[in-house]
Amino acid sequence: MRDYLLFVDTETSGIPQDWNKPYSSRDNWPHIAQLAWVVYTRDGQEVKAENHYVLASDYDMSPASTTIHGLTPEFLRENGRPRHEVMRRLYDDLLQYKPLVVAHFMQLDYHMMGVGFYRAGLDNPVSELPTFCTLITSSRFMQHSRQPPRGLRLGELHERLFDEPLAREHDALTDAYATARCFFALWQRGDINEQIIRAQRPLSEPGKSVSRRWRPSLPHFIVLLALAALVALLFFF
Repeated sequence: MRDYLLFVDTETSGIPQDWNKPYSSRDNWPHIAQLAWVVYTRDGQEVKAENHYVLASDYDMSPASTTIHGLTPEFLRENGRPRHEVMRRLYDDLLQYKPLVVAHFMQLDYHMMGVGFYRAGLDNPVSELPTFCTLITSSRFMQHSRQPPRGLRLGELHERLFDEPLAREHDALTDAYATARCFFALWQRGDINEQIIRAQRPLSEPGKSVSRRWRPSLPHFIVLLALAALVALLFFF
């Protein structure tokens, strides 16, 4: 595991219509209304926390989303900050700490960060960093259940681990802290380890290959050279 972990959560204006469309497809991808992240050391010491509302200057909020997180366009116009400013702060922290990025339902948060960086005119550092989804790993709690296999919602996982409800669920900062608390509890229990982290399938921007490509180690490189020499000998002789 890396020296730092960054736990992130986004509250959005809606949901993606098609997960495979490029970030440039404006009408396909919703907007970040609230973005929060908390940085920890690998031994569970909090380093910093950030919580920002994003100015709703160029998008509408779906009524269904407002029902979930309670954010309205009026509130965001009064309390939000420019998108570029918020995404730049996250960009700087990702470059500084080079963390393992953790979220509950990482698929959504990964792409919302990617879309946010694209709309802010910034490179996407998340595409070069390892990620981990606590929603995926929580599905093991349902293995012996009579219900169909699924991951636990963050509030369900929190209550399962700590026997207490999660207050103010769907507030990005609350959810980022709760994800961190659940992650470290699962780590201490042995339900998360280095192997499980590495085993999760890497995410990538739609239309692009996963950045963590295989690179030959020295023994592999020697084997490749030997094979190339053998092919050359067969060709000429």
